[in-house]
Amino acid sequence: MKYIKSILLLLILALVSCNNSNKEEASSEITSEETNSGTIHLSKAQFENAKMEVGQLTEKPFAETVQTSGVIDVPPQSRAVISAFSGGYIKNTPLLVGNKVSKGQRLVTLENPEFITMQQNYLETAEQLSYLKSEYDRQKIMFDEKITSQRSYLKAESEYKSNLARYNSLKKNLEILNMNPASVEAGNIVSQVNIYSPIDGNVTQVFVNTGTYVSPADKIMEIMNTDHIHLELKVFEKDLLQLKKEQDILFTVPEASKETFNGEVHLVGTSIDPNSRIAMVHGHIDEKDENNFTAGMFVEAQIITGTLNQMALPENAVVEMEGKNYVLLIENEDAEGFELRPIEVKTIANYKGFTAIEKSDQFKADSNFLTKGAFVLLNEEGSGNDH
Repeated sequence: MKYIKSILLLLILALVSCNNSNKEEASSEITSEETNSGTIHLSKAQFENAKMEVGQLTEKPFAETVQTSGVIDVPPQSRAVISAFSGGYIKNTPLLVGNKVSKGQRLVTLENPEFITMQQNYLETAEQLSYLKSEYDRQKIMFDEKITSQRSYLKAESEYKSNLARYNSLKKNLEILNMNPASVEAGNIVSQVNIYSPIDGNVTQVFVNTGTYVSPADKIMEIMNTDHIHLELKVFEKDLLQLKKEQDILFTVPEASKETFNGEVHLVGTSIDPNSRIAMVHGHIDEKDENNFTAGMFVEAQIITGTLNQMALPENAVVEMEGKNYVLLIENEDAEGFELRPIEVKTIANYKGFTAIEKSDQFKADSNFLTKGAFVLLNEEGSGNDH
């Protein structure tokens, strides 16, 4: 009998144990559902230690802009393509791409036997001119005293002036080739000439090597001065009437940096390309930023044409996760801490540290949001949900 009682007691204990286990599992499931309900609990200590901040939607001015793109360029007077005024062989070219040059600095040396012939013709013409000048003067005196005929005087005058024109022409050719006519007249004849830089700047391209023959139509090198770089932007015809001088420009160089730089509209094009229906806008870059760029960089730009007030939050209050934007709405606050709920929102624009919220009237005027620390908090929650 005692044996049967013992078996019954064990069965009762087993049933009680199973029942308690089921209750614990049910309790665990309820707790889990409450945890996953979307509410985030934040204690006052966590809030203060992380130096979080709370704020409300406020009305802020947002820029109305024209979207455009273009390149960074230099004015025409800051770019020089070097070529020869006369054909010749490159005797020496000491410069490489990137070298800095000063105005008047030697760039290349050209050699050509024809240079000798040019100097010889000039020298012969100069010497002949001296004789023709004296003969002209003599005939003029004799004609004035009626000692010689008008025909002899006019012949002497014609020969002298014809030779003078030839002399001046040859002299100009030598000067263009950077030869000194006075040195040639002194008997110093050379077979080489130097080409000098017309501007300060840097060598951006070299098209020749030592020994290359170049004609007057050939490019030898290109020099660019980047002290006065600017923006050349393409604007569609439909946006052109919104633009005017001195409007602000915000631009980025997407291939090099995420930073936004400042500029200003300087000139708005007055002609439109008939095929693309695009006009050009010339913009100046802030002086403090000019040294950050080089000509040829692609830019994306916004030209600010006006402002429009929008309800906005500080940009740190809006967190992007998996292609969606969220804010943390404070649903309850007490002495212990905060209850926050992530709300998906759509944004309109970012400007000067604020983000405009679409359909902001879905929130009450006195609604509070976590404006600093939301990124860390939401990402921690996201990581926890993944696990």
